[in-house]
Amino acid sequence: MALKKIKLGELLEPINDKNSDLIYSLDNLKGISIKKEFIETKANMEGVSLKPYLIVKPDEFAYVTVTSRNGEKITIAHNDSDNVYIVSSSYNAFRVKRKDLLNSKYLFMYFNRFEFDRYSRFNSWGSAREVFTWQEMCDIEIELPDLPTQKKFVNTYLAMIENQKAYEQGLEDLKLVCDAYIEDLRKRTSVEEIGPYLALTRNKNIDSSTSNVLGISKEGFISPKQGVGNLSNYYIFEQNDFVYNHSRINIGSIGLYKGTKKAVCSPIYVTFRIKDLNELYPEYLMLWLQRSEFLRSTDFYSIASVRNNFTFESMGEVKIPIPDINIQKSIANVYSCYIERKEINERLKSRIKDICPILIKGSIEEARL
Repeated sequence: MALKKIKLGELLEPINDKNSDLIYSLDNLKGISIKKEFIETKANMEGVSLKPYLIVKPDEFAYVTVTSRNGEKITIAHNDSDNVYIVSSSYNAFRVKRKDLLNSKYLFMYFNRFEFDRYSRFNSWGSAREVFTWQEMCDIEIELPDLPTQKKFVNTYLAMIENQKAYEQGLEDLKLVCDAYIEDLRKRTSVEEIGPYLALTRNKNIDSSTSNVLGISKEGFISPKQGVGNLSNYYIFEQNDFVYNHSRINIGSIGLYKGTKKAVCSPIYVTFRIKDLNELYPEYLMLWLQRSEFLRSTDFYSIASVRNNFTFESMGEVKIPIPDINIQKSIANVYSCYIERKEINERLKSRIKDICPILIKGSIEEARL
């Protein structure tokens, strides 16, 4: 079997096809995440012309050249769908021009390796913002197995993707069941404010005896990314306590703490708990506080000059149906099953990407035989 060293510049060609005739609309607009996936854009597109946006057709690539402050990753994605996307003109788009030598999906496996992230960061240049240019991309020299060997390992990769997608489809079916159950409950049960069921907690870590510092993000509780100083002003929270960031709750920065060890959080956060667990089940309440409808409503009720501020008083005015505690637990258990499976799905996707370096290495070793 053949194995050759070749620069990517000989295998790829840039794309500069623009949406000049406005053939494609906001429905086609995509951003790219550090997970190397096309995603719905978060940009405010009001009044923005889509004419300069780049067209990315099926089996084509796009990447964000800026790599600074990007989690030590390069943001790049492969359009493996049947749809045409448009992306910001600040991105670079390209395709494989030598398909007789390079399989596009094999190239994406190559991009999914930590080694490529590290290479692109090391070879990014700039003063205010470091960028990984198209020329740097073209200068990458890769060891390339013959096409049949590439396809063999790509097929292994695609089989794992298909299994993960099948699991994900079952996950979405479970979510539909949860949503239908909740909507039916809302129709059958009157809603009431949750304020009477909640108690604000502001237990300060006065003697700094608790050193388990946690922050809160839309992904849940997280460890601080940098050192913290005096902890005596921090708030203590315990199992079944709620913690949220009053200025970022609209994006999901709220969590229900299930740890057995006491923890502390910054005093900029709001901490509260349910007064009587026989009346309101924590997981049931958290289910409602994670719904997109609630997160959107926090923007409306937040009042501030510079940063939004969703106060504990505003939280108390939130209305939800509060049925019998056993019904709450049943609903929460189904939703917990969904959350657990969703986390498993994310781990599956992560494992698949972790296997990409192994597949690339295996293909090279097989080509050397």
